[in-house]
Amino acid sequence: MADLKTIGSLDVFPLALGGNVFGWTADRATSFAVLDGYVAGGGNFVDTADVYSAFAPGNRGGESETIIGEWLAARGNRDDVVIATKAARHPDYMGLKPETLKAAADASLRRLGTDRIDLFYTHFDDPDVPVEEIVTALDDLVRAGKVREIAASNIEPDRLAASVAFSEAEGKARYVALQPHYNLVERDAYEGPLLDTAARLGLVPLPYFALAAGFLTGKYRPGQTVDSARAGRAAQYLETERGPKVLAALDAVARDRDVPIPSIALAWLATRPTVVAPIASARTVGQLGPLLRFPGIELTAAEVDALTEASA
Repeated sequence: MADLKTIGSLDVFPLALGGNVFGWTADRATSFAVLDGYVAGGGNFVDTADVYSAFAPGNRGGESETIIGEWLAARGNRDDVVIATKAARHPDYMGLKPETLKAAADASLRRLGTDRIDLFYTHFDDPDVPVEEIVTALDDLVRAGKVREIAASNIEPDRLAASVAFSEAEGKARYVALQPHYNLVERDAYEGPLLDTAARLGLVPLPYFALAAGFLTGKYRPGQTVDSARAGRAAQYLETERGPKVLAALDAVARDRDVPIPSIALAWLATRPTVVAPIASARTVGQLGPLLRFPGIELTAAEVDALTEASA
């Protein structure tokens, strides 16, 4: 079993299971099976958001949290699982005004059927709201016992730094993690000022889209059609200069090690400075294997260099 990693006061498995597919491309029964398989494989860290999956036809948002809540109740394992969720984009709770943020947290708690959220993110920053108001609202949630730790996602470096500075100056809850869009074919947005700021502030990065919407599973190849709701997004990487180079490098390392391509893509991400737990989703139990296998893979310096150069 993989060693647990630390995020603030939380001890988590080194792969967070993404819940964006629950209630979208994975129905309730399949979602339960995937969650069961993840826990059986040693996992304890489930990531979702209140907006999942309002983007799917017929959905209103909150479907993923509801399924996770029903699963927690059915299995009776709430104390064994670290639950992360996010607020700011649910159709009924848009933005980060204090009253909206607090109402969104309460709605998430109801759907999850729990009395606390272990890790609560601002999903997208709201530049119209001062960071002081956002942090104070989050601090109120922590003091009320509704949230254990707080984090940010999709935020500019200056706003992130200002948020932490306010927390420290006023003795309020402080961000412990950052969820950036980061993987072998998406490096530019994170590597640079945002990474530097996160590192300076001691924030743990938990990259989302760790497998680039499925592209880094290796199933997207020229001339091949993939039956997936995310096929269009993933296949676009084939049209870039970086995409095919990364696939070739992944193919070489995976072939030499005789392990699945996704395991190698996640193992590379885990070598990045201070990355603790990449986030990846599985819409079937069969997709879990490569995800759960990666924590046991330690890439050599030469392998890391080859992948890093291919993705430069």
